[in-house]
Amino acid sequence: MNNQTKDEQVMKDDLELVEKLEGQRTLQEDTWQYWMIAIIAFSWSLYQIYVVIVPTNSVFIRSFHLAFALALSFAMYPMFRTPKTMSSIPWYNFPIAIMAVIGALYIFINYDALNARSGAWSPLDVAMGIGSIFLLLKAARRSLGMALPIIAMIFIAYDYFGQYMPDLIAHKGASINKIVGQMYLTTEGIFGVPLGVSASYVFLFVLFGALLERAGAGKYFIDLAYALLGKYDGGPAKASVAASGLMGIISGSSIANTVTTGTFTIPLMKKLGFPGYKAASVEVAASTNGQLMPPIMGAAAFIIAEFLGLAYTDVIMAAAIPAFVSYFALFYIVHLESKKLGIKGEDPSKLDRAFDIFKGGIHYIVPIFFLMYTLIVLRQSPQMAAFNAIFFMMLIMVLQRPAYAFLENRQLTKEVWLSGFVDIGQGMINGAKNMVPIAIATAVAGIVVGSVTLTGVGLILAEVIEELSGGYILAVLLLTAVVSLILGMGLPTTANYIVMASLTAPVIMSLSSDLGYLIPAIAAHLFVFYFGILADDTPPVGMAAYAAAGIAKSDPIKTGLQGFAYDIRTAILPFAFFFNNKLLLIAGVDAIDPNNPAMWQWITNPAEIVMIFFTATAGMFAFSSATQGWMLTVTTGLERILLLAVVPFMLIPNMTSLWLGIGSEYLSYVIGFALYSSVYFMQKNRIKN
Repeated sequence: MNNQTKDEQVMKDDLELVEKLEGQRTLQEDTWQYWMIAIIAFSWSLYQIYVVIVPTNSVFIRSFHLAFALALSFAMYPMFRTPKTMSSIPWYNFPIAIMAVIGALYIFINYDALNARSGAWSPLDVAMGIGSIFLLLKAARRSLGMALPIIAMIFIAYDYFGQYMPDLIAHKGASINKIVGQMYLTTEGIFGVPLGVSASYVFLFVLFGALLERAGAGKYFIDLAYALLGKYDGGPAKASVAASGLMGIISGSSIANTVTTGTFTIPLMKKLGFPGYKAASVEVAASTNGQLMPPIMGAAAFIIAEFLGLAYTDVIMAAAIPAFVSYFALFYIVHLESKKLGIKGEDPSKLDRAFDIFKGGIHYIVPIFFLMYTLIVLRQSPQMAAFNAIFFMMLIMVLQRPAYAFLENRQLTKEVWLSGFVDIGQGMINGAKNMVPIAIATAVAGIVVGSVTLTGVGLILAEVIEELSGGYILAVLLLTAVVSLILGMGLPTTANYIVMASLTAPVIMSLSSDLGYLIPAIAAHLFVFYFGILADDTPPVGMAAYAAAGIAKSDPIKTGLQGFAYDIRTAILPFAFFFNNKLLLIAGVDAIDPNNPAMWQWITNPAEIVMIFFTATAGMFAFSSATQGWMLTVTTGLERILLLAVVPFMLIPNMTSLWLGIGSEYLSYVIGFALYSSVYFMQKNRIKN
């Protein structure tokens, strides 16, 4: 078996494992059902590319976007997971799928008529709405699990039975007609902003990632990370962190991240001495943090930009320092774990040369830089930047196999020339399949958004949290973090953020303002986004933990708990950038427009940016040493206290300088470094003696 065939088999195995973990049917390639799904998926990708070229009514795009997603959802995901339904599509799925598609296209078919009778809905409109909402929730249950449909049903029930609720959360209630109109017949619910962003931006970026993965970039990132880091203490674990970070650029799923890199890194970590649950936990922490990495951020970056009316580049700039600080801290945690367990790296003689791997796949990196260049330098819209990057990637896919054959002096056969087009077709199919959970999730999350608008439940939640917090801002943030973690369990990244942004982000904004804290809107939105992401590895529902535990053959609950312990460092970052907006590259409280918290001034001094990143990283390293109980050697109780004391001096120097009356953030940094250095020399002296 040649290298190309091996690589294709690896990609196929990874894809099948992701499908299995996400509950997808596994159909034989020689069946008509397999090709039916492939044709629908390919057509969806083709349609999404077409509407970029040919301007189309956004409501029509959303209608077709959801129709494709529903058709694939009922075809790809069984109602019940039995051997028979996992290997073929039962007949009754076809009429259900057809009815769901008609329901999604009803808005497109009757667009003018619905506009003409807006608010005075006909019995047929209401009946179609009820049936379509029901089928959408059924599709969500199949593709996403029970969590999101249950949340949506609770909100619909709350809309209808509002007058019967306790006084604290009661409202006058809404009729069936009003609920259906809000959720289905207007752009305030299912066909609202979240689905619009999914149809406009997210699909193109997911398609770009699928093409990049199909071309071989996923394996390239893993091989490169392992060649660079494998020789160091705990090398495979560090390679896992690096590869998951790189995969986070092209992936919108914690599970896909975990499976793609974990099938390679988890066995290697176990081989070198990591316990199974710790090997799985490192992969979980790394893959979950991949959702924080710009430019995709699990597709949430686009929706944050849309909700706040910001340029997409503003979102990824604000998110950059916290994401990279979190990743550097995870590297450090892996290093500490390796030292504690006495795990050395791989024999360097057994590793490939990193430079050889790098230059052999540099064409995978060029499209990513091209995408970033068009986004940040040329300031193209995310839609056009992704569109251009897709065609650049397709060109590379067409040429790479013939180029390899030419350089290796192999014959340029017809199969070699056509293989690139086959890869493009498969990449378009995979991209559409990857989009199904995201599209369904944004549509169902639109129900939550519509409910918040219909009933004003956000204001009610703000009153509840204000009452429970007693007016203390830290208590407000802790309560919001807990709510975000609980609501985020079992939800995919995108739906997770939409629910949090609709419910808890406005709570933070309003209560912070009432308590005298002026913060930029993006700080509140990133706060709830971070805690929603952490739900991916929080027991008992953390799906990424289950995926990694399946590979490592470890206890999923133990894996999830250990992964959450590694991610505690990520949990303190939202509190840090809430109080210290400079971590988001925002130039302090004075830079925020009090009348428009979505507007601020950027920090542009390169020296200041480097200092913010360096000091934040030092603070996270100190926190990691304190929580892991190790620095140069095992930490004493006093050393842990001193390390924890370093954290506020480094992460929130503006607050510590104010609390201690020292008058200077720079002096706060000096004190923090002095405390950190004292622990270092205490440990050095103890080791020496």
